[in-house]
Amino acid sequence: MDQTELVTVASLTTHLDNITNSASSSLMMFNSSDWKLVHAIVPPYIFVLCLTGILGNAFVLLVFFLQRTHWTVPEIYLGNLALADLILLSSLPFWAMNILNYFNWPYGEFLCKVVNVAIVVNMYASIYMLVMVNIDRYLALVLTMKARWLRRRRNAKIITFWLWILGVAMGIPTLTYRTVKTTPELPYPACLIEYPEDSHRLAHSLQMNILGFALPLLAIVFCSYNILHALWKRMENLNMHNGNDRKATLLVCAVTLLFFVCWGPFQIVTFLDMLCDLHFLDKKWYHTLDIAHQFSTYFAFLNSCFNPLLYVCTGHYFRRKVSDIYKRRRSSVASVITTLQRSAVSTYTQRTDQIKPVVL
Repeated sequence: MDQTELVTVASLTTHLDNITNSASSSLMMFNSSDWKLVHAIVPPYIFVLCLTGILGNAFVLLVFFLQRTHWTVPEIYLGNLALADLILLSSLPFWAMNILNYFNWPYGEFLCKVVNVAIVVNMYASIYMLVMVNIDRYLALVLTMKARWLRRRRNAKIITFWLWILGVAMGIPTLTYRTVKTTPELPYPACLIEYPEDSHRLAHSLQMNILGFALPLLAIVFCSYNILHALWKRMENLNMHNGNDRKATLLVCAVTLLFFVCWGPFQIVTFLDMLCDLHFLDKKWYHTLDIAHQFSTYFAFLNSCFNPLLYVCTGHYFRRKVSDIYKRRRSSVASVITTLQRSAVSTYTQRTDQIKPVVL
């Protein structure tokens, strides 16, 4: 073996040793108690969340599509909310498998981009459909006469269209910067978001904090406060406590609280992560924030699971719609069975004289 071959073998051996060492250090990182907790809790939680959320949102869409009448303004927003939540939750199992594989992404760069763009687009669409549901209730209960022209089906469709466009626009950075690559911490292919500059990362964090939480929360709190004020004022004027008003009050409070509880931890962690990037916090925070991101991100999507329960299924109008569809389907099935029975009896009567006692 000449000197050139010896150098080549030596360099190859060194390269393999580096890969082995980095892989072992990566596995050592995941052997920590914190990452073991993430590996044990987050994937099963995602699968349960997706199963219940997909069933709930699919049921809402099915009921809306089976009804005979045109969708009302609230149903346009609620239907698109259910669609956004359904697509969002359908994309999460990829990340459950990714965590089970210790962030070794086996699906290629195309699905790395598509899955994450679907999550981001539908996350923003879901949040702002949620805002429009609350704005529509505010217009219906507080500005009943003044804003009737705003609550037209045509306007609702236009607003819904632009909200989807907003979601697509918010997904452009993810489409641009998501890629599959290896790092010193993850020596195997991982689906990562790689910013060309730190300013892009800060801009993305600010986008999440302001457009993804602060503005929607302000709109929801404003609408909820005015709706509660209008309901309390109506109860005082009527000098009686209406059960429907009390349910509406509880629902408004539950909507605001659920949005804050679900999305608050994720947004707080994102803000603290931004402070770390700006060096306002010590590097000791990095590990804590990495673990917190794993839990807070998927906890935020719990909102998409509860949306059909809070906004649709608890309403008397929706339950009546389900009952009407069930009765209509039951009566149609009964009529088909009756027709088949009559047809069978008629055929039997006509062929009685043709029946012969034969073996074959």
